[in-house]
Amino acid sequence: MSAAPSSLQQLYENPATPVASGADRSRRQAAVLARALGPLPSTIIDVGCGDGSAAGTAADVLAAHRVVGVDWSQDALRRASAHLTAVRGELTDPGLPIATGAADAVLFSEVIEHLVDPDAALDELRRVLRPGGHLLLSTPNLAAWYNRGLLLAGVQPVFSEVSMRGIHGRPGSQVVGHLRLYTARALRSMLPAAGFDIVRITGAPYHDVPRPLRPLDRLACHAPSLASILLVHARRRKDD
Repeated sequence: MSAAPSSLQQLYENPATPVASGADRSRRQAAVLARALGPLPSTIIDVGCGDGSAAGTAADVLAAHRVVGVDWSQDALRRASAHLTAVRGELTDPGLPIATGAADAVLFSEVIEHLVDPDAALDELRRVLRPGGHLLLSTPNLAAWYNRGLLLAGVQPVFSEVSMRGIHGRPGSQVVGHLRLYTARALRSMLPAAGFDIVRITGAPYHDVPRPLRPLDRLACHAPSLASILLVHARRRKDD
């Protein structure tokens, strides 16, 4: 979504690079957003819409609202067009192709961990949101229950990447371009500093957790600080 070295651009334009979030977290986010917006038609901007599958999963829940997707990757936009109206845009200069205060809500799912400058990105999201508008952000949790055990054992945490060419020192095999990782505590501090008031932080499971461990992963969602994925509902401050 932001200006990046050619290696990152090549990664995101590669059709083999995953650009979809898990269906479970998409449904959870859509349910939170539908409750927050109510029945009146609203404009939702899906920033970093990827292949549009998250919007497709949430289509029934958000049927009363207009959803517009924005992504940096031309390959992702081609795939997203099957699910929603999608346009190319960046979170840094020249910014999103959205008028100031035009959005009632922004979906920001599995994007912030890929950004060189997350502070500038949050500034741009705040710009396009109306005062009191909703931000639904999701991101992998550095402090997920299994990462705590892996670190104690001297193993690189899941979701973290030390190379663009391969996975080293941790479980998994797919490079997806994660540059930063967050904990619930970090987001509780960072988002208010960027002009957002946090409504609630919840957890979601990770679709690549080995099947025998999935019940435990779902149980961890009840304690967001331990969950695989952090789901944050925040609002742009009305008085800023």
